[in-house]
Amino acid sequence: MAGLFDSKGRAFDRQWQQTFGRPGPYDHLPRATPVFDSGSGALDAYSTAVIAAVNAVGPSVVRIHPISEDGQMGVGSGVVVSSDGLILTNSHVARGEACLEVVVSDGRVLMACPVGDDPDTDLALIKIDKPVTLPAAKLGDSKALRRGQLVVAIGNPLGFEATVTAGVVSAVGRSLRGDTGRLIEDLIQTDASLNPGNSGGPLVSTRGEVVGINTAVIAGAQNICFAVASNTASFVMSELLKYGRVRRGFVGVSAQQVAISRQLAMAAGLTQATAAIITGLEEGAPAALAGLLEGDLIVGIGERRITGVDDLLRALDHNSIGRALPFHLLRGGKRMTITVTPTERLGPASRA
Repeated sequence: MAGLFDSKGRAFDRQWQQTFGRPGPYDHLPRATPVFDSGSGALDAYSTAVIAAVNAVGPSVVRIHPISEDGQMGVGSGVVVSSDGLILTNSHVARGEACLEVVVSDGRVLMACPVGDDPDTDLALIKIDKPVTLPAAKLGDSKALRRGQLVVAIGNPLGFEATVTAGVVSAVGRSLRGDTGRLIEDLIQTDASLNPGNSGGPLVSTRGEVVGINTAVIAGAQNICFAVASNTASFVMSELLKYGRVRRGFVGVSAQQVAISRQLAMAAGLTQATAAIITGLEEGAPAALAGLLEGDLIVGIGERRITGVDDLLRALDHNSIGRALPFHLLRGGKRMTITVTPTERLGPASRA
């Protein structure tokens, strides 16, 4: 009732007071609080979440201009992951160039050099070539992402600096074949709009954490965009810092994350809710020779639990090369173990 009489009732009460000298019949009702205040201080929950994410990570986003030998400059994005000037971006943005121009959030133009490059995940690490202190973003846990979760993309699409778009996580654990033919694993699919120049910029959660590195769009599609998951980015970054490249074991499978039904998990004695399903096998590679099949669910390798593609990529690190590893599988609802010996991957490849 208070809402109904908040304006008309108060006007009536004022007239009553003037006429009879005592409070009006509606004066005892509490004043209604407006549901929406059009003033500048009023923000809905969605806007508040997006603004908080942008405020947390926005100062760490940079514009990158790779400079080729002929002087041509491209444009892309990156995110500072260490305050001393370490920047995570896409491999196709850095392009293996020895010199990159970086424009930081305060407008300074700095030069950066490559630390390492990993075309298999379309990730690269570069570093400012002089002592600096820059605002750094935090990498979050991409494994915790859920479909429908709000995410924000920040970058420089088509050269428009510090552009923000928002959307939701459409799917996780996607795979996408890049322009060079490689299969990029463990991608986040989102409908946050991306355009050329967004590449290398961060995909941010409402917690203000980087959960992905924006990498690709599908030409002609409406808002089907992809980012490399932050868990994969963390692994690749550590390898690039140690070795300048990512040494990997190779077994010759392509895979995607898939849910395990509760009934199947209970029957198999598993506590995990997801696994990596084999979607393709390379003829003559270690996995095929050992007897793995398309459709097998990889639930573990050795003592490591495999809940998705990022876990599979981690298990096939440089320590796995030449070692006989027990692959724990679900096939036809039954658990089984097959021993596979990874070889070293030499150069970019399309499979794990």
